[in-house]
Amino acid sequence: MSAQERPRGLGRGLSALLGEGEEADSLRADESRSGQASGSAPKPLALDLIEANPDQPRKRFSEDELAALSASIAERGVLQPILVRPAPGKTGHYQIVAGERRWRAAQRARLHEIPAVIREFTDRETLEIAIVENVQRQDLNAVEEARGYRQLIEAFGHTQEDVARAVGKSRAHIANTLRLLALPEPVLDHLEAGRLSAGHARAIATAGDPSALAERIIAGGLSVRGAEALARKEHAPERKARGGGLEKAQKDADTRALEADLAERLGLDVEISHRGEAGEIRVRYSTLEQLDDLCRRLSSR
Repeated sequence: MSAQERPRGLGRGLSALLGEGEEADSLRADESRSGQASGSAPKPLALDLIEANPDQPRKRFSEDELAALSASIAERGVLQPILVRPAPGKTGHYQIVAGERRWRAAQRARLHEIPAVIREFTDRETLEIAIVENVQRQDLNAVEEARGYRQLIEAFGHTQEDVARAVGKSRAHIANTLRLLALPEPVLDHLEAGRLSAGHARAIATAGDPSALAERIIAGGLSVRGAEALARKEHAPERKARGGGLEKAQKDADTRALEADLAERLGLDVEISHRGEAGEIRVRYSTLEQLDDLCRRLSSR
């Protein structure tokens, strides 16, 4: 594979893309040597010449946060420029790469212009930057975050390790977040609307009927610990049957710590069961990708 064909590394520093810091200086030097204009100096752009990116991973914007940011912008102006590219097929117009929240708040503050850095980006770079910028700078809801990771992996061939490095998260976090997408749509709807947290969703992810448990959690206003207890209660009959009708012994602290350590390393749910000197380890996966990743890890030296 040639250098031009090889997939570009994910996660080029956002400070460089916005013309800030040492990364920006290095980037400008590279572009100067190659005879390209840096295009990194902010310039004012009319708000009505700027449009949102339809592939932006963030679909929901908090009204309270927008109102607070709008008030700040009305008093102090836009302190950080947004990042845009020439809008595909629209001469003289621009598409947001990063900073849609600031653009929306500037509209509410009745500004006519906003400072912007104009750069040339491909569709692929635009999507990658939008996902990474959102995850790093603002909390997406768990479903938006998971779909963003999935786009990076499925559309561009990045590994979970690539994504983890780009957004500054652990690989286990990436794997656990992706696992949420296996939940039924009603549960995902609750997650997006904020009626359930990611912790609630992870607690019921392996349950036989996550949708029913989700409704019980919401109706009862249960905490994440309460959701975990509810999920364990549902699993109790299955575990009792596997144990030949005997109640499962309470796990000691060392066993629970070992389960947690293995789960963190593998990015999957791990359960250790002791029977005298013997026992078993159960590793749960939700997708074939997770199974493939587990096999790769177990077979590597």
